[in-house]
Amino acid sequence: MQTLDDMLSLHLLTPAQHSDIRAWTRWAKTPEKILEMPPHLWRALELASVLMDVEMDERSP
Repeated sequence: MQTLDDMLSLHLLTPAQHSDIRAWTRWAKTPEKILEMPPHLWRALELASVLMDVEMDERSP
């Protein structure tokens, strides 16, 4: 959940996306159920992950 919070604080996810993804992962108790997350949430999470890596790379010396 820390990563989701970081994505939110970096404005890579909207508050609504953060809330929806967090709710889904709390509801989905298995990896298989997590993989059934709605496509629009997966896209948001994937994009935020890519952008977060870019953000972290820019901060590295």
